Amino acid sequence: MPTCDAARVLRDLTHLRSIGAYETGVHKPALSPPHLASIDYVRAELAEIGHRTVIDGISNLLGFAPGAGPRLLAGSHLESQNYSGWLDGPLGVIYALEAARAIAADPAFAGRGVDAAAWCDEEGHFGSFLGSRSAMGEVTDAEIDAARDRTTGLPMREALMAAGYAGRAREVLDPKRYVGFFEAHIEQGDWLEAHDLKIGVVTSIVGITQYQVVFSGAQNHAGTTRMAIRRDAGLAAAKMAVALNDGFAAHCGPKTVWTTGNIAFDPGAPSIIPGRAVMLFQMRDTDRAVHTRLDAVLRRLVAEANRAGPVHVEVEVLRQTTPAAMAPTFQAAIEAAAEARAPGKQTRLPSGAGHDAQILAGHMPSAMMFVPSIGGISHHWTENTSDADLMLGAQIYVDAAARILQAAG
Repeated sequence: MPTCDAARVLRDLTHLRSIGAYETGVHKPALSPPHLASIDYVRAELAEIGHRTVIDGISNLLGFAPGAGPRLLAGSHLESQNYSGWLDGPLGVIYALEAARAIAADPAFAGRGVDAAAWCDEEGHFGSFLGSRSAMGEVTDAEIDAARDRTTGLPMREALMAAGYAGRAREVLDPKRYVGFFEAHIEQGDWLEAHDLKIGVVTSIVGITQYQVVFSGAQNHAGTTRMAIRRDAGLAAAKMAVALNDGFAAHCGPKTVWTTGNIAFDPGAPSIIPGRAVMLFQMRDTDRAVHTRLDAVLRRLVAEANRAGPVHVEVEVLRQTTPAAMAPTFQAAIEAAAEARAPGKQTRLPSGAGHDAQILAGHMPSAMMFVPSIGGISHHWTENTSDADLMLGAQIYVDAAARILQAAG
């Protein structure tokens, strides 16, 4: 196996942690100065090993290995959620960088290589998996024109211009160039830690369906309007949240999860009956059939609410991603690498979070590997993984990448 410098991996991750530091995590939104500085750091490291580097017109960073032999595409993302963790994304980029270094330095792999990627905005500040989808030819210019930062409202075109990327072409990769895609990530859950395991071999990635449910009633005085004639949109939203929880519980799969993430009342004052309410509701499962079944449950409950009145309910799908299966041969390569380094310390499991790998899986064989998350915490600045687990994960990732390339001939 090629030589992995695990201490160097830890150094890289620690340096990225210092860029945009917040508490023990980072604040590194897409196209913010800390995100751009992180891109520049990884680009310089890739250039140092002879990779041709490109930052394209949507801010994807791509490092292309020299030579014409089999290629493995590897990476993740560098931006973070707002005021969040330091490993969600960068871990996968630095593991890919280390695999690129190790393969490039090993004469036994001459002609073969790892192309490394840091995809733009996996975290969805401007849109849904814009970077990886763009690289697969799935994003139109019109979608970028319409994209706005969810926190500030800044148009993505303006953010790209401020970053110096305006006018650059967007790279569209040829899937035929690659034997597949490989992404590493922290688990973002506690299964590995709770079962004293070191590596998760991802079998599939959930599909996510996100809905907006709008309730239209009648705004009126909270003190003088009789209960019998009220059209309270807030009450209707609360009832729907309970009905969805009960209905999904009766028809879900064994690993389905669903969340009422927000209910906003308009005008939202204690002395005014809400005339309008907007609910954000999300479900996740790895089985497309479960998505179809639960979508029917939601729409049935909306229809029943409209028949019963007195508030009108409308539903819209805001975001939908397709569940993605990971390549069985790649899963076997990760398992073999893990067994060699940490016997009996790996398991197969699905991913309950969305990742760029599910986009790439629609175009080429893809794989994901998890390392433990302390306390199962993610999307918070206390997110962490032990140094020992970070370094062991890097060694196993490099070994697995080498095995995948060896199998390609």
